Amino acid sequence: MLTLASNSLRAEVLDPADAADRARLGTRYCWGGYVWQVHDPAAGPLLTGPEWPVDRPTPFNGQGLPESFRHAEFGTGRPLILEERRGFIIGIGEVGPNMAGELAVTTPCTWSVTRTPDTLEFCTAQAGNGYACQLTRHLALRDRTLVSATRITNTGGRPLPLHWFAHPFFALTDRLLTCDLPAGWGMAENVGYALDATNRLSFKRRFLHRDDGHFEQLQIGASPLHCTLSHPTLTGVVFSTDFVPDLCPIWGNSNTWSIEPYIQSELTPGATRSWALTYGFGA
Repeated sequence: MLTLASNSLRAEVLDPADAADRARLGTRYCWGGYVWQVHDPAAGPLLTGPEWPVDRPTPFNGQGLPESFRHAEFGTGRPLILEERRGFIIGIGEVGPNMAGELAVTTPCTWSVTRTPDTLEFCTAQAGNGYACQLTRHLALRDRTLVSATRITNTGGRPLPLHWFAHPFFALTDRLLTCDLPAGWGMAENVGYALDATNRLSFKRRFLHRDDGHFEQLQIGASPLHCTLSHPTLTGVVFSTDFVPDLCPIWGNSNTWSIEPYIQSELTPGATRSWALTYGFGA
């Protein structure tokens, strides 16, 4: 694995060129800039995952702070970029059905990686089915703040579907968590989570196992996402975006909880879009 280090944290990042790390990757999450874990020297690992604490979770579930460029539209399953299940998935590579009929990577992206002690930058270019793009993923860890920035340019002749989401896996305390949502954001009544008068979200019950949980859509306000989450060993984690999400589901089970800001857009030929996520790890 690749590492980033600050004076108080260490982040492990999967290396898309390393065979051992590739075993942790699949067709769901972007291979470049995948933060697998963040460590505090006193508190230990700070992130979890759906199968936590399994050392090698399935690539679909993963752990840490993955991000994903979807190959099918959320809610409808409409294919994006792929035609007859062949083409490329942004940030992963060329894909097609394997002998079992499952979607599999046939040719991974080639990434160039630029490193400093506290930054990692991953760059790749892809083309297929008349689509083409250049993608840069930049990670920076300074003190107790991790920034994940993405820049994508449509270099092809067709409009490029841009359906991206973050899937951070936050740690629970005795299978519970609280999350302070921005003013103006909300949530419909549901069986999994409650929202109080201060806009603090909490679990209505402890989920019993990894297959027990709840998925819900948040009602998005006019501001970017900025939330403070409880943590079992820190004073809290602050998670924010520099954009207003188009969608923002939440999901949790007995091992983890996730809040998932989405971008659903399309890039015209020659267009570029950039955005960033910030994670502030409390003391």
